[in-house]
Amino acid sequence: MLSTDFAGDHTVRYKASPTYKGVTEFLNADNKLATLLPAASRMAEMQRDIGSLLPPAFEACSVIHFDRGELVLAVPNASLSARLRQMLPKLQEDLTRRGWRVEVIRLKVQFGKNFRPPAPPRKTLALPEQAVSALADLHGSLEDTPQNQQLKAALEAMLMRHIGNK
Repeated sequence: MLSTDFAGDHTVRYKASPTYKGVTEFLNADNKLATLLPAASRMAEMQRDIGSLLPPAFEACSVIHFDRGELVLAVPNASLSARLRQMLPKLQEDLTRRGWRVEVIRLKVQFGKNFRPPAPPRKTLALPEQAVSALADLHGSLEDTPQNQQLKAALEAMLMRHIGNK
């Protein structure tokens, strides 16, 4: 706990964010809340399993409800829902293999969820050794004039990037 004094008498206290242990202790302290803990941990475990079974494009999908063999997943948009619907038989089979008794999977589109598709992997191109050598020769052969300053700086940056990747 951190405390800071402001203007003499006024003390402001900041508490660290609650830990998992602190949350479970809080839930176990109340009988009504303690009954939620097993269901919440089961849903979190199922969410982890589903996350490991589905491609990264479906990371915005989440478990809403799982009871008596019925699994309900939240999907952020109709397009993702249509794509996921094609994968449901395999997902159900994989979950059954992992010990989950899933008889039916329903999807619920929830437009309010913030969804950004995953960014495509960034491609890095490597220049052949001959091209790097040609750029180095060009950089060395250019005169140091104000007109060539920007070109030389760009060539130097390109050479550093490609020589640094090796």
